[in-house]
Amino acid sequence: MQDQVFVLDAASLQPSIDMFSHSERVGYLMQHGAHAMAFSTMQPDMEYFDVPGIGFMSYARYWGMQFVLSDPVCDPKHLNIILDKFVTHFPNAAFAQVSKAVVDHLHWKHGYYGTQFGSELRIELSNWHLRGARKQIIRTAINQAKVQGIEIKEGPFDRYTKTISEAWIKTRRCKNNEIRFLIRPMLMDYKENTRYFYAYHEGQAVAFVFFDPIYLDGKLVGYVPNISRSCALFKQGLWYALMAYAIDVFRHEGVAYVDLGLVPLMLADECEPQESRLLRSLMSVIRERGDMLYNFKGLQFAKSRFDGQVTKTYCCHRNALPALAMAGMFRLTRII
Repeated sequence: MQDQVFVLDAASLQPSIDMFSHSERVGYLMQHGAHAMAFSTMQPDMEYFDVPGIGFMSYARYWGMQFVLSDPVCDPKHLNIILDKFVTHFPNAAFAQVSKAVVDHLHWKHGYYGTQFGSELRIELSNWHLRGARKQIIRTAINQAKVQGIEIKEGPFDRYTKTISEAWIKTRRCKNNEIRFLIRPMLMDYKENTRYFYAYHEGQAVAFVFFDPIYLDGKLVGYVPNISRSCALFKQGLWYALMAYAIDVFRHEGVAYVDLGLVPLMLADECEPQESRLLRSLMSVIRERGDMLYNFKGLQFAKSRFDGQVTKTYCCHRNALPALAMAGMFRLTRII
């Protein structure tokens, strides 16, 4: 291992901003895109920190600050190398939705706080079933969809997609804009291997879920539902019915898992040594009283019905209470 690190450092593999071509970046994504947000690093208006022979990191700027999205897209054995190079260039950058491996290195070597700001839930499809009390709401949604004459099927991008999305946004806490950065835009140029599932009522699309691919070692191993919208008239159940249908399709195709993605502010009870207790306390208050900003509890309830394996996800920050960075993140994501 020491010899390998020495060779990489000695080979003059100097990092650069936006050095890779699109096809080179896609190549790294397909080899090392196992993080649930890896595909979202390809969304518009992102900047890239590229290290030849290793991989890339994706980040956005706001108010002069750099906000890194997800783990670096690289082999895990090169994680520390690319993080060190990035922090050298951007010593005050903040990191969003990163794994414990990233937290540990940034904390112990660079003095960052690493505070949990949510959870991710993964469903292993080889064991997927609809049994159990927790999944009753999914079974009910499937039955209600049938009674209402809903037809669910996979297809190309439907012409009613934008209409459904605009109507759906008016029912949300954030009525003016779609959230970005932590959720990639619905429309983006790069969409290789994305999958679209629609619910139709009397021949017209009334709800949809878009899935993004997850890669490892050049193979597609999973999907993450990154965009979902539903007509307000059917909002009580179509998302569950769409998810159950798509999961069954993926399971029969031999896909390993579906990652349900981020559940923001779904926090464990215990606080880890590297976490900021001040920030944890503030996030707990936001979760309990910030219902006007985002439906934190509703999203946790809906995703937890699928009984997936829970993994913590973190943010990394320089100050115990990064007020300016938090405000910048909320503005960047358009939550406020």
